[in-house]
Amino acid sequence: MQKAPSKGGRRLRREINYHIMALPGLAWLILFNIVPMTGIVMAFQEYIPSLGIIRSPWIGLENFRYLFSMSEFKRVISNTLIISIAKLLLNVVVPLTFALLLNEISNIKYKKTVQTIVYLPHFLSWVILASIMLNVFGYKGIVNAFTGLFGAEPLIWFSEESCFRQLVIGTDVWKEFGFNAVIYLAALTGINPNLYEAAAIDGCSKLKSVWHITLPSISSTIVLLAVLGLGNVLNAGFDQVFNLYNPMVYSTGDILDTFVYRMGLINVQFSLATTVGLFKSAISFFLIILSYTLAYKFADYKVF
Repeated sequence: MQKAPSKGGRRLRREINYHIMALPGLAWLILFNIVPMTGIVMAFQEYIPSLGIIRSPWIGLENFRYLFSMSEFKRVISNTLIISIAKLLLNVVVPLTFALLLNEISNIKYKKTVQTIVYLPHFLSWVILASIMLNVFGYKGIVNAFTGLFGAEPLIWFSEESCFRQLVIGTDVWKEFGFNAVIYLAALTGINPNLYEAAAIDGCSKLKSVWHITLPSISSTIVLLAVLGLGNVLNAGFDQVFNLYNPMVYSTGDILDTFVYRMGLINVQFSLATTVGLFKSAISFFLIILSYTLAYKFADYKVF
């Protein structure tokens, strides 16, 4: 008598097609994400390209000692935290405020038009947007033409140390707030309209309705997005900063990712660049675990 297949065997037969479909993605993950991790050993070596990873001399934690003694590295950490934390906060506050204002518009056609317009910049790469921004804030750009009407001297704004961070943060918020607002708008549609009707009968103003009904109703969404953003606190936006910065603003605009690029590919200090990358990855791994723990605690969100 033939033995009946086990429960696990029946499940495998039922899901085998899905596993086959996942194989190309899994192969891509292994080839481009797992295999390159062998290069981590360069952080503990005095890497010499002619000798390769296997024969390069081991120096233990010397690269880390040298890295933490660099005043430039401390400045880079400071720039990264300032820019990323400011982006994290504003990319919650601005989209939320915009979504609340847009939700109050009763004209559906006008509402959809505005939402589409502010949504479009999200789909443009920073290669394109950086060229636009550098022209807008350039010496002969629109901003200088406007400020010149009031007698101000023209500036190359993205070459000014005192302005670079603010411009990076502001342009990133401008690019993403329309896309981020979609999530809040979706959450707003789930609020029971009877709550607003009851509040209006009790004489509650629009502002009080937002404060006592709207915000508490979508608080879990707000907390979830804010907490999940914590895992990316060391990612200040390489593609944006790389396309906008220049040597004149390294003191305020150089971040971890651009520092790794310059040390590794420009200055050919492969071991030092790997050390910075490993440091960033270790901290980011801890922050991701922390963010998902907080998301589960405050918003009942879990991955598995």
